[in-house]
Amino acid sequence: MVEDEQDIADILILHLEDMGTEVTHAADGINGLTLALQSHWDLIVLDLTLPKIDGMDICRQVSITNPTTPIMLITARSSEMERVAGLECGADDYITKPFSVTEVMARVKAIFRRMDISNHSLHSDAVNVKDISINPATHAASIGGKPINLTAREFELLLHFARAPGQVFKRTDLLEKVWGYGHEGYLHTVNSHINRLRAKIEPDPAKPTYIQTVWGVGYKLAV
Repeated sequence: MVEDEQDIADILILHLEDMGTEVTHAADGINGLTLALQSHWDLIVLDLTLPKIDGMDICRQVSITNPTTPIMLITARSSEMERVAGLECGADDYITKPFSVTEVMARVKAIFRRMDISNHSLHSDAVNVKDISINPATHAASIGGKPINLTAREFELLLHFARAPGQVFKRTDLLEKVWGYGHEGYLHTVNSHINRLRAKIEPDPAKPTYIQTVWGVGYKLAV
């Protein structure tokens, strides 16, 4: 946890430890970045407005160095632009202050459930659709033999589509299956990740040929 407001850190650490987790706390950006990069974490809970180094910079560096590490942003920056920027820098979730501790814990549990499912899927076979190849065991994906650098959530989103090519998924379905919760207030999270995924796999993201929009319904992996 990288959080400079001690009262917020204390209450979150208390509830996280009640869940059975072990929490390491950094109160500024420099220590937070050092800790984030020196080990593999099951989850990084990250404030954005931090002394010394901004949380957005930490998020970007972790996403490059350890792309499979889930990041939950907790911040007072509540604008839609800030939320989209946070998700686009590699975060898996974005919670604004003031927040409900109960909701934060529920979403932490959802991330851990998703990670458990992901770990179990490591023993499954590679998935191949069109010229897309996805290997859950090595967390590797490629198109036409060219590797794609995906974050953990982007990888799981593409894998979910590839396991049911041609099937149309509502945004609420994706939120429940890939994110682990179904709150309709966070449907923009799905949109942001779809856009990020398209930017990495589509020859022309403005005219997608892989992840297609089915207007009024949702998205599908075209076959």
